[in-house]
Amino acid sequence: MIFIAAKFRVLPEYADRWPEIADEFTRATRGEPGCLWFDWSRSLDDPTEYLLVEAFRDGDAGAAHVQSAHFRQAQQTLPPHLAETPRIVNATVPQDDWSLLGEMAVPERG
Repeated sequence: MIFIAAKFRVLPEYADRWPEIADEFTRATRGEPGCLWFDWSRSLDDPTEYLLVEAFRDGDAGAAHVQSAHFRQAQQTLPPHLAETPRIVNATVPQDDWSLLGEMAVPERG
């Protein structure tokens, strides 16, 4: 899979509304057949920073994402709300879902 983590620093006046601002793009991306997940989180330390964790089935699905109409639309509509260019980590990972964090295994509760 293609695994991506991207940090978005939002202008302070838009920080509380960012989920709403990015909603159309988020919903459209989640609807792509090759999208495994597309999840936003807000920093506990900086209320203007959002982390997007996304994954696509493979390189073809990732390419389809960046070539989609909703991605092109987001390239126009999202940057005016940002304080800086988003930062990204992009890697190909040989799996298709989350792995368990064995070092913090939770015993079965019954």
